[in-house]
Amino acid sequence: MAKGIMYIDGQRVPFDGEKNVLAVIRKAGIDMPTFCYYSELSVYGACRMCVVEDDKGKIDTSCSMEPRDGMRIRTNTARLLKHRRMILELMLSSHCRDCTTCDKNSHCTLQRLALQFGIRHIRFKDTRPHYAIDDSSPAVLRDPNKCILCGDCIRICEEMQGMGILNFAYRGSDLQVMPAFGRKLSETHCISCGQCAAACPTGAITVRNQIGAAWRALHDPSKRVVVQIAPAVRVAVGEAFGMAPGTNVIDKIVTALKIMGADEVFDTTFGADLTVLEESAEFLERLEKGGPFPMFTSCCPAWIKYVEEEAPQYLKNVSTCKSPMEMFAAVLRDQYAKKDAEDGRTTYHIAIMPCTAKKMEAGRAEFIHDGRPDVDLVLTTQELINMINEAGVRFAEIEGESPDLPFGMGTGAGTIFGTTGGVAEAVVRRVVEDKSRNTLQAIQFSGLRGADTIRSVTIPVGDRALRIAVVHGLVNAQKLLKDIEEGREYYDLVEVMTCKTGCVGGAGQPYGLIPIKRQRAEGLYEADRGALIKRSERNPIAVELLEGPLKGRTHELLHVHYHQEKK
Repeated sequence: MAKGIMYIDGQRVPFDGEKNVLAVIRKAGIDMPTFCYYSELSVYGACRMCVVEDDKGKIDTSCSMEPRDGMRIRTNTARLLKHRRMILELMLSSHCRDCTTCDKNSHCTLQRLALQFGIRHIRFKDTRPHYAIDDSSPAVLRDPNKCILCGDCIRICEEMQGMGILNFAYRGSDLQVMPAFGRKLSETHCISCGQCAAACPTGAITVRNQIGAAWRALHDPSKRVVVQIAPAVRVAVGEAFGMAPGTNVIDKIVTALKIMGADEVFDTTFGADLTVLEESAEFLERLEKGGPFPMFTSCCPAWIKYVEEEAPQYLKNVSTCKSPMEMFAAVLRDQYAKKDAEDGRTTYHIAIMPCTAKKMEAGRAEFIHDGRPDVDLVLTTQELINMINEAGVRFAEIEGESPDLPFGMGTGAGTIFGTTGGVAEAVVRRVVEDKSRNTLQAIQFSGLRGADTIRSVTIPVGDRALRIAVVHGLVNAQKLLKDIEEGREYYDLVEVMTCKTGCVGGAGQPYGLIPIKRQRAEGLYEADRGALIKRSERNPIAVELLEGPLKGRTHELLHVHYHQEKK
């Protein structure tokens, strides 16, 4: 990697391995504006906001320049400032400027930079036609009138997820970002992961907002509002209120929801524990019967959607267990049926999730019974944050309250479901015969945890050595499937998370790059270390439920069979 010294605005700045001049500029403490630069993706260089000027007066984009020893550049000359202001003015001239009603208001890069560079007057008329909003997706909403053609959504869909749902169409002033042939998102093989919305710097692609429905339920006296909170949510909400990423605020979330009107608040880690018990039993049964292998985990709805549409030959390999959200939802519907009949109220079930694909999952036909979905409404972490702000709750100051019993009890194994490798580790904790503390530590350092996009380990279970793989990022799952198909790899169990870093990096979470997502993951591991119960089979409420009210009904309530999607 290149090493040397650069001179940025007269400052002497060393560089060592930075991939472009932009990274060196930011290292020097200068916040260079960008729209199309996303450090985890390829360099595109289209927005031209990060241009710099060298000592010979040449202007070029810093994101596409390789740092060289002795290079001298300026970042804020009169020419550069005029150039950036012109770009912003042109963008704003063809941009829907209803900022106060936009979901990205106060979180929009275009809005922030327009304020930073003092854009107060737009000299150019908007000559672009008004495009129809695509609200067909259950997860995201696409508004082409707010698109600035940065291409972030295109590259993240192709490079991180390997789907290529969005691309540029037409030329010149007619250029647009859209699915092929002008189709709506619901007419494509979009898996609803929402990563395009997470990367979008404006309000062109946003998470589907269902806050209004949540408030209506909370204010309806005929409804008993029961809420479940996913593991990854607790380590991300605090970021919006000045706390460090990874801070576990589950107790404060419970208090905030009670203030807003929720009747009962539970922890989805209970559902994760049920999933571990059922998935482990299924895995052990497959080991006895000889397959089919590998068994793929079924917690990620975007992954399930991908298998249905793109790799249906692996549907037999997918675990029949419902996701923790849906497994918990089935239990709640069953357990509250009698109570609803007695007091004449209707239980309304809200799930707070880090994932936009959970909105899609909640609406699947498999999870709708008697005309009602088992989960009435899915809110993302971002939506919860907005509701807390709307309610005027001083989140950092309120006292915490534990989730309600009996379904508020979860184990450390259930908590780590929220990060890549967590599901596989929880299952391994269950199936290994030695339950000692030393074995628990050995599993922790076996290689199941980590940052590598594809990780594989060999775990001895009885007289067999199990090959287990963990993969995150759908494009990497596609590589793993290819290795399996071509005989280069064999696995008994494979955990797949569509989003990089797992659920902590879901598109419903506050925006953050990989380092922040890793801090969130560490927050979950810290919660696991402090948990009184480490293994799912030691959750007394889960065991009692399976051996009592659900005995003989687990297949009906906790399992599902997915089928190939019709093309």
